[in-house]
Amino acid sequence: MNIRNGRIEDMPAVSGLIKELAAFEKEPDAVVLTVADLERDGFGEKPLFQTFVVEDNDEIVGMVLYYYRYSTWKGKTIHIEDLIVKEDKRGLGLGFKLYSKVIAQGKSDGVRRIEWNVLDWNSPAIEFYERSGAKVFKDWLVAQMDENGINAFLEKNKM
Repeated sequence: MNIRNGRIEDMPAVSGLIKELAAFEKEPDAVVLTVADLERDGFGEKPLFQTFVVEDNDEIVGMVLYYYRYSTWKGKTIHIEDLIVKEDKRGLGLGFKLYSKVIAQGKSDGVRRIEWNVLDWNSPAIEFYERSGAKVFKDWLVAQMDENGINAFLEKNKM
């Protein structure tokens, strides 16, 4: 098993893993992101995200996608968007290795916080994160506005 930085030619496999994660999270039809989007957004002039991938015999079997954010309380931070290992490769410690790689990257980059979201029903992940020393907040809720909400807001407020 080899963990390395993701490359543009890895994006079809990364896309497949994103779709596998969406199915696991009970949202199999929610992914509208394309391989072309990943290639453009991750490897253009100003990349919007970074990835680490794990290979097994030249097949990508896991990945973590993260990006840098800025906190008014902490300064530079990392947000882990997705971490996924193919179902038939789980239990081998690959997720832990990807997770560790991002934490080490954050330390190297001098970030003051690394954060991510976890579904409240995903008990194994919550337990894993808490055992690793992460704090899983029970008092913060995620707020987001999808494309339809954005359009409705702008139309309603004539912006």
